[in-house]
Amino acid sequence: MKHFFWLILLLLLVGGPPAAHGQQAAPTVSGTFANASFEAFAQHIESTTPYRFYFDPLAVDSLCINLKVEQQPLAAVLDGLFKNSALHYAIDAQQHVYISGGVRIQPELPRDFFTLPTTANEAPPAELADPFAEQNKAAARRNAAGRVYEIGNARGNLSGKATVAGHLRDAQSGEPVVGATVYVESPAVGTATDAFGYYSLTLPRGRHTVLVRGIGIKNTKRQIVLYDDGKLEIETDEDITPLKEVVIEAEKDKNVAGMQMGLEKLDIRTIRQVPTAFGEADILRVVLTLPGVKSVGEGSTGMNVRGGATDQNLILFNDATVYNPAHLFGFFSAFNPDMLKSVELYKSAVPAKYGGRLSSVLDIVTRDGNKKQFSAVGGIGPLTSRLTLEGPIVKDKASFLVGGRTSYSNWILHLLPTKSFRESSAAFYDLNAHVSVELSAKNALYLTGYVSRDQFKLASDTLYRYLNQNASLKWKHIFNNKLYSVVTTGVSRYDYDITSERNAVSASRLTYGLGQTNGQVDFSYYLSPKHTVEFGASSILYHVSPGSLLPRGRESLVATDVLPREQGLESAAYVSDRIDISPRLAVSVGLRYSLYHALGAGDVRRYTPGLPKTEGNVVDTVQYRAGQVMATYHGPEYRLSMKYALTANSSVKASYNRMRQYIHMLSNTASMSPTDVWKLSDAHIRPQVGDQVALGYYQNFKDNTIETSVETYYKAMHDFVDYKSGATLILNHHLETDVVNAEGQAYGVEVMVKKLTGKINGWVSYTYSRSLVQVNEGTPAERVNGGQFYPSNFDKPHDFTLIGNYRFSRRISASLNMNYSTGRPITLPLAKYQVGNSLRVLYSDRNAYRVPDYYRADFALNIEGNHKVRKLAHSSWTLGVYNLTGRKNPYSIYFKSENGQIKGYKLSIFGRPIPTLTYNFKL
Repeated sequence: MKHFFWLILLLLLVGGPPAAHGQQAAPTVSGTFANASFEAFAQHIESTTPYRFYFDPLAVDSLCINLKVEQQPLAAVLDGLFKNSALHYAIDAQQHVYISGGVRIQPELPRDFFTLPTTANEAPPAELADPFAEQNKAAARRNAAGRVYEIGNARGNLSGKATVAGHLRDAQSGEPVVGATVYVESPAVGTATDAFGYYSLTLPRGRHTVLVRGIGIKNTKRQIVLYDDGKLEIETDEDITPLKEVVIEAEKDKNVAGMQMGLEKLDIRTIRQVPTAFGEADILRVVLTLPGVKSVGEGSTGMNVRGGATDQNLILFNDATVYNPAHLFGFFSAFNPDMLKSVELYKSAVPAKYGGRLSSVLDIVTRDGNKKQFSAVGGIGPLTSRLTLEGPIVKDKASFLVGGRTSYSNWILHLLPTKSFRESSAAFYDLNAHVSVELSAKNALYLTGYVSRDQFKLASDTLYRYLNQNASLKWKHIFNNKLYSVVTTGVSRYDYDITSERNAVSASRLTYGLGQTNGQVDFSYYLSPKHTVEFGASSILYHVSPGSLLPRGRESLVATDVLPREQGLESAAYVSDRIDISPRLAVSVGLRYSLYHALGAGDVRRYTPGLPKTEGNVVDTVQYRAGQVMATYHGPEYRLSMKYALTANSSVKASYNRMRQYIHMLSNTASMSPTDVWKLSDAHIRPQVGDQVALGYYQNFKDNTIETSVETYYKAMHDFVDYKSGATLILNHHLETDVVNAEGQAYGVEVMVKKLTGKINGWVSYTYSRSLVQVNEGTPAERVNGGQFYPSNFDKPHDFTLIGNYRFSRRISASLNMNYSTGRPITLPLAKYQVGNSLRVLYSDRNAYRVPDYYRADFALNIEGNHKVRKLAHSSWTLGVYNLTGRKNPYSIYFKSENGQIKGYKLSIFGRPIPTLTYNFKL
């Protein structure tokens, strides 16, 4: 009885007696309206009375109001306005006015809504037993566009500004939607969701329509009344229209309106459409089709971006560094395509948060995993199979994503006619795991782990093995609507070993290891609609085991040789600010300052100044204790970019950035190899420094369905590593005697045209670029090509790429990939001569000749299963042909002496068409 009394008292205090509402006089309205819109009418009523209107502007945009009222009830006025229309209204006890089209709104629950059935046999009300819960949820999301959300506490004063922030998430999986645009048209304020789906908008207090667009999601909007700072979480539905129509809706003017230049974005759907050698979607193969990105040849692991070397690319997998990004001699990328969400390649205007490499940043991000329900996806191909599982740990709060791949390529080797190849073997596997946990509304954790292993033995007794491992942990904390931070820590490891056991006397094992431990904190501060500030700091501790050669077995005569370990500490701090100076002009400025210490223990030789670094010119050796600083390098890294909108469909952009690199890859082959070694900067090998300026023009045609861009750039590189002729790079205790600090320059023009709608879509790109090297230090004998600039190993002036897709129907599509490029430079033997009793070979100047030009065409046919929503598995088949014309593209040129004559031969990786058939499924 006591609790019942307090309940009645509480109801009376909050709501008052039920009869009181009916007795209160409703506020009257007054005003004169001539050719006024309903929105203007509603704003007038709201400013003069307690009424608040909630409506969809599209539903009332045809109303033209001409009337004069004086102290009239609002209900009578609305009855007259809506008399000959399909519009309805409802007014609740709090003077909230709801306008709807076609459907009447009931502002109060029925009196018997909470009445329970009188007997057990009586069925529950239909409203409570909903067999279509999921359909109703989807309908609720659709109706959310017409609902009005009040943000913050209503205070009556709508002057000044406030900030609305929140997350964009997929309604089916709960995963964040990355890179979507969230904006209002008046005033023109917008932003893009970050890697966590987070957005923040600072707007004038009052009523706004928030519009949302993104890759693969349906366009949506939210009506808000912004009173004060607050949250607005938005769920979006997947757009299941044909792929390229999704892309154009998502980013139909981003290349013109966006600030970033030299940025290429790929989603997994686009990646799947490009034919590859063995039928599996491969992000590295697709990245190589982009303008300004090349490789030295077929099956090459590395990529060369705007004239840079392969080691000048920072490859991040959920913010963990990957040193060898390929499997099986470069034919497969190291990343499971079913795990991926997005891929971003920065070629210029690199954000200040990134550093450590001269040419580019390839940022690969995995999906977070389905927070709603369990699902599986996989595929079976001629060489590999893959399976990815995902689902909720705690529904809507925590999820997991686990994927794996393995190969079974030996059956192809066993079919080759050569006995040595039939006895060869090649295999790899990789495993990925990702866990996402929302601890609270302001805190979230993300944990990623990755491991891959390769093992192969080709036409020899030598067994090659290499291993990639990395892990990262992120903690995101939201301080308020304008400020949040991300703290990241991670470890990365790359090892390889080469074992030879056939000959017991020379049996040996060569090992190498590189590891790093890194930590970083990043802050994003939405200062105002015109200022977005980012700042943070990072540190990386490198551990390198440069190599060890050990005997294998008791009979081995191989001498043990172990190089001393190396350590280095690289730290940096940065700040950047994007400033919208006017609706046409935006500028981004940033500064990153990096500091590097080469750490002991170790010995450092001192050489006679001005003379070559040789054994005979050593004057002293300085010993350093463990952890003692052996050498220090530091300096600023500048970031500057701007965008100026010429028209609504065209703009120009410019950028400048300086980068510093403290770790170098040493290789005496043109292509990146699993056995290449990485060398830290030390007292003799200086860090690389690169400066790049870029200018671009961007224009869209036919309602943004065709994108065009022209970018030109110039890059100057200082102190990057090159080698003396005949250099020894493996197990070299004093590398400074065989390497030199070189100068480089690269320049070029990139032209790209994209057609993003219709049955025929794709892109065409042409790149003219040069990459030149100069070694002009040391004695005349140490200078390469007389100290003049010469083409780098990856200098390929002309490159043309066509990616075309044709959709016959919603289930059948075809893709064509065509690529032409200039042949890469090589050094050729020109003659033989005899010195005493020794026969010598006379070589041309370094890289004075070229292999023949490269051309390749690939084709793929994609056949999807039926599109029924309810079925056990959604499946598809991909039938592809790699190297459709069977062209024998030369990878390299080699020479053999036959019957006293020297004959040249071309080595081709693929000389025939390669058909593939891949089955993909999703549960």
